[in-house]
Amino acid sequence: MEIKVGISGINAVDNPGPGIGVAKSIKQDKELNAKIIGLAYDAMEPGIYMDWIIDKAFMMPYPSSGHEAYIERLIYIKNNYGLDFVMPVLDAELPIYIKYQKELENYGIKTFLPSLDQFKLRGKDKLEEVAKNIGITSPKTKVVSTLEDLNKAVEEIGFPIMVKGAFYKAYKANSLQEAVSYYSKIVAEWGYPVIVQQVVYGEEMNVVAGGDGEGNSLGMVGIKKSWITELGKIWTGITIKNEKLLEAAKKFIEVYKWKGAFELECIVNMEKEEIYLIEINPRFPAWSYFSTGVGVNIASNIVRKAFGLPVNISDYEAGKLYIRYTDDFVIDMDKFQQIIIRGEV
Repeated sequence: MEIKVGISGINAVDNPGPGIGVAKSIKQDKELNAKIIGLAYDAMEPGIYMDWIIDKAFMMPYPSSGHEAYIERLIYIKNNYGLDFVMPVLDAELPIYIKYQKELENYGIKTFLPSLDQFKLRGKDKLEEVAKNIGITSPKTKVVSTLEDLNKAVEEIGFPIMVKGAFYKAYKANSLQEAVSYYSKIVAEWGYPVIVQQVVYGEEMNVVAGGDGEGNSLGMVGIKKSWITELGKIWTGITIKNEKLLEAAKKFIEVYKWKGAFELECIVNMEKEEIYLIEINPRFPAWSYFSTGVGVNIASNIVRKAFGLPVNISDYEAGKLYIRYTDDFVIDMDKFQQIIIRGEV
């Protein structure tokens, strides 16, 4: 059986989306016999032209243009090329797919995603509650909506602090003037509320994992960031086996019956033996191929679970090194012209 899998986030640039890593992972499972359909938002996304990974590419309307145009485009792909499963990997798309996943299934397009309530757990105002429920901690956090609230939060937490949007953006402030400036900037761009958070110190450790929606794991890998880019993306990392961190990820799956991929971003203070939950990403991270490279193919297991196929749960070794690199390739202009004129290639 051939499965045609649509994957977004194929913008493999200096601030890469997760799509190419996810596509490579699914392709690596030869038993799946998957064809990869790249869902692109810009004609210059490199994934469109990486035909050794992406078998067919289509331009998509931006999620902000409305769900009707978006769903219509997916149905067009289904009817004209075939589309059995979609794995969205970008935050902006997820609300559409989550809201309309039943409608898509009626057209024969499967997904494997969290519910809307689960998706809301990614909010930074939920971190304290989630951390407590999975056996770790979180930085002191205050949710503020006025400058008066901001002042009170600063007095209580003390500098330095992180000033964050509920879902996007984060700035480190060392003074009240900086805090007010960042607060105003976030409100202007993303609205209320704003999160004021204690700065904690330690090593950056993350877990990528998948849940089956019933409280069981579809695989997980813990890593320590070694070198990150100016944009905060992992450039090199090392697999680790911090049992408390992995147990927290396991509890997250069990307690919240998480369905699909997720990443927990944490700061681990080895001296205090404290793990601080910093962020929950309800999707694959850009470095997700690392897990496949060490033998834990979470993306493949998600597709397998969606189609009722046996999953392959495996373990990994600590001390494996991940290195991202840039590459170059040259193509003819005809592919670029096709994607511009026809919207597919």
